[in-house]
Amino acid sequence: MVEEMEKQGSRKRARVGGWDVEPTTKYESETKAIRLDPTTTTTTRVAYERIARRHVSPPMRDDDFEGHYVFKFGENLTPRYKILSKMGEGTFGRVLECWDRQARETVAIKVVRSIRKYRDAAMIEIEVLQHLAKNEGCRFHCVQIRDWFDYRNHICIVFEKLGPSLFVFLRSNFYSPFPLDLVREFGRQLLESVAYMHDLKLIHTDLKPENILVVSSEIVKLPKRNSQNELKVRCLPKSSAIKLIDFGSSVFEKQGHSSIVCTRHYRAPEVILGLGWSYPCDLWSVGCILVEFCTGKALFQTHENLEHLAMMERVLGPLPRHMIRNASRGAEKYFTRTRLNWPEGAVSRQSISAVRQLDRLKDLISKHVGHSRSSLTDLLHGLLMFEPSERMTARQALNHSFFTNLT
Repeated sequence: MVEEMEKQGSRKRARVGGWDVEPTTKYESETKAIRLDPTTTTTTRVAYERIARRHVSPPMRDDDFEGHYVFKFGENLTPRYKILSKMGEGTFGRVLECWDRQARETVAIKVVRSIRKYRDAAMIEIEVLQHLAKNEGCRFHCVQIRDWFDYRNHICIVFEKLGPSLFVFLRSNFYSPFPLDLVREFGRQLLESVAYMHDLKLIHTDLKPENILVVSSEIVKLPKRNSQNELKVRCLPKSSAIKLIDFGSSVFEKQGHSSIVCTRHYRAPEVILGLGWSYPCDLWSVGCILVEFCTGKALFQTHENLEHLAMMERVLGPLPRHMIRNASRGAEKYFTRTRLNWPEGAVSRQSISAVRQLDRLKDLISKHVGHSRSSLTDLLHGLLMFEPSERMTARQALNHSFFTNLT
């Protein structure tokens, strides 16, 4: 029977309102019976559990196997919205460009996967977006929610249509840095949006170039020669206006905090060390983002905690001893007494080499924007302080000479 179940593993169970419906087919009744039968052998039960996990959040008739909504261009997403194109896709679902027949404008609709955890995250995002909108978030570079609805078990959030993300510009320009004036403009607006959120007791927790979009899709193409004297066309946004998106991971300060937040490259040291986190984790992410805008590449390109901490020490100096002493049990393994277990604990020679290739922050910035930009280096040091309580706030950063002294 287990073999038969494996062959039929692609069958889909219905879901109504986000909840699993009791099995009704002969196949599903048999698999349920296997689980409930006390005489079932361990081998059979394990095989059943493997199949059951595959179907924990089964998609509906209009979904693929991962719970993404399957669509066709030109069809309707409810009678109001006509699907024009796919703008993007992520773990959460898909973003579709649609024509709003009622408002007579093009909008972006985030169609969330029909899986419970993503539906729950979407409802949190809607709450945050409505809270931001109620407090005039449009003035502070936060994307505006137009509407939301539940369509065939997919939470759909309707947004104003924006242009590409800043990561798209970095990638399309072969990871060349932005001009310093653009870095300043992007940084100022990003900090204004973060300051606005923090004033409302909200922490974004997932700041990264992918979540910063330009308002207009218009671009300017500039010819530029690379180090090999090859002529390449560089694409830059015509307008520097940006908006922050993706509030699905945002939390209110008084809400429960998960142990891990932020995409790896932009994760603050207190998160890795299990020391708890709050508003300063957003400012660490902003610091990493600004370095990436100045250099074209992520500051900490790693996927492993010990290497990540070693990179931090290479760029910024040793971690404070009190943070090491207070590290969680899960993070204690990265240290020998109060010293980082590096390079002894490195997983490979390539990892050791990757850390050695990094420059100190001052040298890294001067290499790309010149020695005269000491104000930028000072700002970045303030944003990338190891100790969260010593890190700049968003308001303090906005008052820094990098933004106020333009001479």
